[in-house]
Amino acid sequence: MPGYLLICSKKILFVSGVSLTIGLKSTMQFFMKRSNFKGTISFGIGFLILMVGWPILGMIIEAYGFIVLFSGFWPTVSVFIQKIPVLGWLVQLPFIRSLFDRNRGKRMPV
Repeated sequence: MPGYLLICSKKILFVSGVSLTIGLKSTMQFFMKRSNFKGTISFGIGFLILMVGWPILGMIIEAYGFIVLFSGFWPTVSVFIQKIPVLGWLVQLPFIRSLFDRNRGKRMPV
């Protein structure tokens, strides 16, 4: 039973860490953006289900919400990975490069 309480505290620390990093106003704008509602609602419902005591279902729903919320950061992450010395070389392989080229030129969400 205490295991899911530890998971809940991690989620609270994650959201407060985002708030401290980018500021409270920017955090509220990010989570309340119309394009992010599906992810925000999924993340919140998953957290509530986790608090009720169904950790596996709550974590699955939270993971979906997390992916929907932060999927817009993929272009930024892909550019960063391409500039890392060893990983940048691996990214130049044809199959992997096609995955990275799909996101080239897209704008960051924040």
